[in-house]
Formats: sequence, C-alpha cells, structure tokens
Amino acid sequence: MRTLGAALLLLLWAAPAGAHGGEHFAGPAWTLDPWIVAPLAVSAVLYLAGFAALWGRGGPGRPIRLRQAALYAAGWLALAGALVSPLHWLGEHLFTFHMIEHEIVMAIAAPLFVLARPGGVLLWGLPAAARAAVGRAVRAAAVQGVWRRLTGAGTATVLHGIAIWLWHAPPLFDAAVTNDTIHRFQHLSFFVTALLFWWALVRRSTYGAATWHMFVIMIHTSVLGALMALAPRVLYLAQTADSTAWGLTPLEDQQLAGIVMWVPAGTVYAGAALVFAASWIATSGPSERRDHAKVRP
Repeated sequence: MRTLGAALLLLLWAAPAGAHGGEHFAGPAWTLDPWIVAPLAVSAVLYLAGFAALWGRGGPGRPIRLRQAALYAAGWLALAGALVSPLHWLGEHLFTFHMIEHEIVMAIAAPLFVLARPGGVLLWGLPAAARAAVGRAVRAAAVQGVWRRLTGAGTATVLHGIAIWLWHAPPLFDAAVTNDTIHRFQHLSFFVTALLFWWALVRRSTYGAATWHMFVIMIHTSVLGALMALAPRVLYLAQTADSTAWGLTPLEDQQLAGIVMWVPAGTVYAGAALVFAASWIATSGPSERRDHAKVRP
C-alpha cells in the first residue's frame, strides 16, 4: 500500500507530457497519449475479464493460469512503464533513457507476454458473439498460414533485425523524436517484431535453433550499439538536442545510449541464449542415450 500511495503521489505531482520537441516541463511527467493508454487499458480490461471467466470455471488448470497471469501482469507493467511513465518523458530529452525505453519494450515486455500466452485469456474477455467471430477468423487457413510464416525463426529474426537497424538510422530516429505519429509507429514496429521473434524462439523452435537465432540478435544489436558508442561525432542531432541541459554533451549522450544497447541489452540476449543452450544440452543427452540404445547389439 505504501508503494501504491507513493505512485499515486507521483502521478498527481507530474503533469502529462506534451509532444516531442514541444514545451519543456520542469520535471518528469507521465505521457498520457490516448493512442498508447487506450490499447493498454483495453488489454488490461480484456485480460481481467477473461481471467475471471476462466477462473470461475475451476479445475486443475488454475495454477497454470495464475502463473501466466503473473507473467502477463509483469509484461503489461513493463510496457506501461516504458511508454507511459516518466521514463518516456525522459526519453524525449535524453537519448540514453530513450534507449532504455526501447530495450524494455523489446527485451523485457515482449518475452514476458510470449511466456504468458495471453491469447486465450484475452479471447475469453470478449462478449460471446465477438469471441466466436474472432475465434473463427484466427482459425482461418489463410490467417494460420500467415502466422506460421511470420513466426518461423528465420523470418522473425530477419524482421526484428530490420526493424532495429532501420529505425536506428539517424534520419528516421530523429524523425521519430520530432513527430508523434512516426514515434508511435516506431514503437509498434519494435514491439510487434519483438513479439514475433520471441514467439518464434520460445514456441516454435528447437532449443538448438533458438540458441543460434538468439546469438544472431545479440551480435548484431551489440554491433549497432558499439557503432553508436564509438562514433567520433554526433549522429542523432534531434535526439541529443537537449543533452546539455542535463549535464551531458550530445556525443556523451549518444555514447551512453550505445552502451545501453551494447552491454545491458546484450546481456539479456546472452542470458536467454544460455538458457536455450542449457535446455538444448539437457534434452539432447537423454535422446542420444535412446539413440545409442537402439543400435546396441
């Protein structure tokens, strides 16, 4: 309750943030963008309604749903924290915080949602007629075919890599900083391709393939972070325009942002790769023993 009270006091103290490149505020503010707040609110209401409906049905699946609900709540809070909390306001003024925001969206919120597998619960949050219609649409052969293609490990890794590199091109990144519509699309691209990437690795790939693709994403994002951190001049002029007001030169702000992508985000991907690799080793031993047993005389 004390934590909730502190959060409410902060909410009352902080004014809603304005558009990128607009008015400057005296302190960190919440970003109450309806294009972000509305989908977050709808997803929370649908999940709560669906969870209540499934929980009321009882049965041995309750512990699993409770664990999945905890994962969904953690992912939702991470996404809301990145896009609505004062972290987003800070990201409008400092490149370093903007990079932290992006990494939370792609490397924390997205995998938590994938582990939660919220599709069924969200579906149960809809009215019966809408639930039936959406269920029919999702089961359609064309939709299933597109989904299988998009969540293939190779396709998902490439799409996520393209989104990361394309949006970090200085002209596009600076355009996102100065235009709210472009910025929303940037975040949507990061989040959707991250969901596809983590779903492909967690739900559709073998442990060996998942290890390889996670290694690929770790390497190329680390290279991109290193390029930003080691660049001899400022590449992101609009994003670093306010850096001096925070005690950093524009180049220092860019370097710190690059280090965030290079080291902390790279550590998350490396940790996931190690988990996949350990699972691969753990599951390959018994299967190899079974194969050897089959060929023994």
